[in-house]
Formats: sequence, C-alpha cells, structure tokens
Amino acid sequence: MNKLKVFAVLCLVSALSYAGGYRVSTQSNKQLAMGHTGVAVVNSADVLFFNPAGLVHLENKLNVSVGGFGVFSDVNYQNSDTGAFAETESPVGTPFYAYASYALSDKFAVGLGIYTPYGSNVTWPTDWEGSHLVNEIELQAIFIQPTLSYQIFENVSLGVGAMIAIGSVDFNRNASRSLTDEQGNRSNVAISDSGVVGVGWNAGIMFTPTDNLSIGFNYRSLIDIESEDGEATFSNFPNSPLVPANGTQGFTATLPLPAEATLGIAYSCDKWLFAFDYNRAFWSEYENLDIDFENGTSSINPRNYKDASSYRLGVQYLATDALTLRGGWYFDESPVQSGFFAPETPRNDSVGYTAGLSYSFSPRFSIDASFLYLRFKEVTESYDFYADPGGQPAPFRGSYKSRALIPGIGITYSM
Repeated sequence: MNKLKVFAVLCLVSALSYAGGYRVSTQSNKQLAMGHTGVAVVNSADVLFFNPAGLVHLENKLNVSVGGFGVFSDVNYQNSDTGAFAETESPVGTPFYAYASYALSDKFAVGLGIYTPYGSNVTWPTDWEGSHLVNEIELQAIFIQPTLSYQIFENVSLGVGAMIAIGSVDFNRNASRSLTDEQGNRSNVAISDSGVVGVGWNAGIMFTPTDNLSIGFNYRSLIDIESEDGEATFSNFPNSPLVPANGTQGFTATLPLPAEATLGIAYSCDKWLFAFDYNRAFWSEYENLDIDFENGTSSINPRNYKDASSYRLGVQYLATDALTLRGGWYFDESPVQSGFFAPETPRNDSVGYTAGLSYSFSPRFSIDASFLYLRFKEVTESYDFYADPGGQPAPFRGSYKSRALIPGIGITYSM
C-alpha cells in the first residue's frame, strides 16, 4: 500500500477510536437530578441500570419507568496562531430509557431495561480547518438488559443481567488538508454501519445494615462492538494510482465499550436522602484499534486511553406528599490523554450541576423532570498523530470550549 493510501486508512481509524470515548450519563431522570448517583438508591425501576441488586427492594409488584432527554451542546474551536475559529452545528441528541420490573416473590424479582449509555453527535462546518479529521460523526449504542434480582440474606441482595448492545455509526471527513479532485472538490471519506451487536454482562450487590443506610456495588463488563458489514465510501479523489479509487468497499473494525465499576452509599434521614457514588471506567482497554478494508489493506492504530474516574453527589428532599425535590453535582474525568485530543469527541474533564423533581398525581403515577448543566474545562490541546501525504507529521492544535444543556422528562408507574 503506498503512503497516501496508508494515510487515508490511518485517518479513518482515528475517527472511529475517538467516537468510542464518549459516554452519556442520562439513564434516569430521578438519578440524573441527584448527580447521576444511584448504585445504593432504590427509587424506582431505574435501579435496574445502576444496581440490579436493588430491584428486589422495590415495594410494589410492578414498576415501570420511561423517559428521555434533549442534549443541546456546542463546541468552540480557536487556533490562536492562525486565527481560525469554528463552532459546531450539532443536532439535538435524544437519549432515552425504559425500565420495567416485576416481583415474583418477596425475595425474587425480574426486570428488563432499554437505554442508550453511549453516543456522539458532532457536526462541524463543512471544510473547516479541522475537516481532515472530521466533518460530522453520529454514534449510538442501544442496550437491552434482562435482569434477575434475589435477596440472599436479610440484609444482602444480589443482581445479575445480560447486556445486548446494538450499535450504529455514520462518519465523514476530508481525506487530507488539501487533496481535491480535478474539479477542485475536497476528497472525502465516509463510513456507515448499523445493527452491529455486542454482548456483555453486569452484576451488583446491595448491603442494607440498617433501615437508613445502604451500600451498593455494580460492575458492567466490557462489550466489543465488531463491525463486519460496514461500508466505506471514497469520493472526489483524483484519478491517480497514488490515491484510493472512488467508490464503496466493505470494512471490519472493533470498537470497545469499556467495563466500569461503581461503589456507592446512601443515607436517609426523615425527609432527606443523601447519596455518593464513585465510578471507575476502564478505558485503558482501548490501546489499539484494528481496521481491515475489503481490498486487503489494514492498519493498527494506538489509542492509549487511560482509566477515568467520576465522583457523584446527590440529595433528595420530600417537600410534600406529592412533591419530591432533587439536586446534585458530579466531576467526570476525561479518558483522553495529552496529544490525543481530536475534534471527533472534543471532551475534557467536566463538571455537571443537576436538579429535578417528581410530582405524584396518585400513589401509582408520577412525572419526573431533570436538568443538567455540563461544563467542560477549557483546554488547549493537540492531536499529534496526523501526517500529510509523504509522512510529514502535522499536529492539529487549538483551544476548545464546550458545554451541554440537557433537560429531561419521564414518567413512573407502579402497582
């Protein structure tokens, strides 16, 4: 494979790998309002995601929760050396969740959850300064989780479930900083795949030494999303044996969704409930990404992600018999290391401020609302693994400002 073809393949690999570093913490309106704590909190069927061991502690026989969010995000990029500026024009993201649980006995419950813990939707202006790294990317993974929960001792319960992930990705970028066809159109590479399935598992334990205190632990396994039927489209390449031919071909790739472990504690006092969670995501699994094209070319690209931690605090207050108020805060550490910061997922360390409420119209039915203001730490960083045709390194550097506003609404039903 000549150097220019190698260059095009490496750039495509970069885009896939950074898409994997984007985790979306919107799996419950009630728990997001409490800083996305929940591994030791039993509020509703939402506990199926945070700790399946908590399902058996729900008071009602049948519990259902459904909800969704609108993700309004923007990213500003500026290069102080060249004066270049760009702002994303990303569409509104819509993560969602649905959970249901049923108590078969006082000690045994089953449940089913559908939710979207991973996703990325970033659209930069066409042909902007970083278009050789990304123009647009849309990534989504829908999880289906059947779950069992059993109270093994008076103060100890266990939960276990399977996780079936269904992923899709659409991505496009220009092939280089300057390559065009004979008419001056920028050469472009696009990939697309959907319906990609991966399987994992999760397990949790909950310990309730007193009526006011609970301690929980939950582990979610690594899932490899293996793309085998995707399409890569090369367009606007000049008619030359030195560059890839225009047209569509297949590719295979594996995108890991990392394992994570969460330890939490919750304490209730009168009308108050306090919760703290510590979460560790094992992104260091993401060392390399292999991609193989139908024409026989392949590449291995180092990623060098690091494990990352999140610290979450939440509080809940029963204001009246019908109204429950919630608030929270969390700090989320980025897994992206210095020198690997690319505009596909312009993510740095972030701080989230959350609030929300539930209003009960009857003992069985309530509406849950939440709001998250997520502010990413401003960062000046670079992506050091891009090279122009011929192999000359060309790091892409700049300053990024990012934020997201995420309102959500849901319903809870029990009987």
